[in-house]
Amino acid sequence: MNGNQVPSGNYSNLKVTRGILCEYTNTDNPLELHFEFNPSSITRTRSVEIKFGEGQTTTGGRDFHKPKEVPRVTQGATVKAESFTVKILLDATDRMNAGDKEAQLKGVQPELDILYCMVEPKLQAPDGATTLAALGEGGSAGQSQPYPSVLEFHWGDQILPVLMTQLQFDVKEYLPSLLPYRAEATLTLQIIQSDNEFYTPEIKRVFASAKQASGSLQGYQDSGG
Repeated sequence: MNGNQVPSGNYSNLKVTRGILCEYTNTDNPLELHFEFNPSSITRTRSVEIKFGEGQTTTGGRDFHKPKEVPRVTQGATVKAESFTVKILLDATDRMNAGDKEAQLKGVQPELDILYCMVEPKLQAPDGATTLAALGEGGSAGQSQPYPSVLEFHWGDQILPVLMTQLQFDVKEYLPSLLPYRAEATLTLQIIQSDNEFYTPEIKRVFASAKQASGSLQGYQDSGG
């Protein structure tokens, strides 16, 4: 386990696959968070923005009569990047009860710090080292521009490249030191839908699955199922 990874907190005998959020970087110790409790729900959103020029359309879009006219009909329509919202529970109670000294001392503050650093702008030094832009240690003035972290969202066999566009957390319980030991975090993530080592195989999987499912469903419906 690297130095920036938080224990899963799973002290039960139940063997389950946990979601993971980790930083995509060449550093030896990337920021990494294993969800203690998988989200009960994930809300994914994909939308299309439609902007047709004035006088070019009838109500709702251009006229068409054949499938080959689709490219012309949809000019001005832009598919927006997919985003999704994940609510995760961070709870150090199990670790505290099991005698974990780190959890008893710090609760879930390390997890919240990891999430905060994931959304904080970064700078890259000439030697490739990465630091937070607020520290001002990444290269000379005008040489480096702050950039957000690219993150890997691991969910079962899926790995999605994402940017965290919003982080919100609500602390539920505090230690006597006023450090939190139970909190709910809401993460808004935008998928980087480009030709990259994660999204390209994922979209190929989705397309192949959709084609196969469409054929299977049509066969089922044609048989009267």
